[in-house]
Amino acid sequence: MDIKAELRTKNPKLRNKRVLITAGPTWVPVDEVRVISNIASGETGILLAEKLLKHGAGVTLVLGPVESCSISGSTTPRIDKKIKLVRFKFFDQLRSRLKKELLSKNYDCVIHCAAVSDFRPLNPIKGKLASNKTHNLKLTVLPKIVNEIRKLHPAAKLVMFKLEAGISDIELIRRAREALLKARADLIVANRITPSYKAFILNKNETLGCVHSKKELADKLADLI
Repeated sequence: MDIKAELRTKNPKLRNKRVLITAGPTWVPVDEVRVISNIASGETGILLAEKLLKHGAGVTLVLGPVESCSISGSTTPRIDKKIKLVRFKFFDQLRSRLKKELLSKNYDCVIHCAAVSDFRPLNPIKGKLASNKTHNLKLTVLPKIVNEIRKLHPAAKLVMFKLEAGISDIELIRRAREALLKARADLIVANRITPSYKAFILNKNETLGCVHSKKELADKLADLI
């Protein structure tokens, strides 16, 4: 692609805009050596960071405990140096580092696609649980970080994500829009655990698109925001 053609493909509205992206799984400790986590890879957030950087945005990526490799075909374990990388592992680290970023910088857009832990053990466990017997682990619900973002940074455009399992498209869209309204987000990406990738992009009034790959999602969101 020549330079003129490349410039035509860029979204000029993103040039010099500040974008904060959260991505990857979060951990909560079970004991001093074990954690509860999830299967998130961070791929969506990394793809979005790379895409928005190419559109001229200044990107901060708050990335959980995954390999910080480029998803765009490179096997080198790196992310473009132009992307500010903030790492975290645990829920409390994500919450505190996200809060610090939002209070210290004037972001134009926040894309919250990290797979945040929903539960933690009710009673913290010191040391290491014995591995030769059965344990009953009682969990308590963690705060929803996405519901705190609008309070911390009311002016930024907010994009959130909703993952469900075992429900219809109609119910997925209903639940996603309900979550969007509660978080006061501008856009929500809703998808289900299925053999093939499929996600809906919604605002509070309508469905703006349906995509079938993470790359297509990154392209569509770059246009919408």
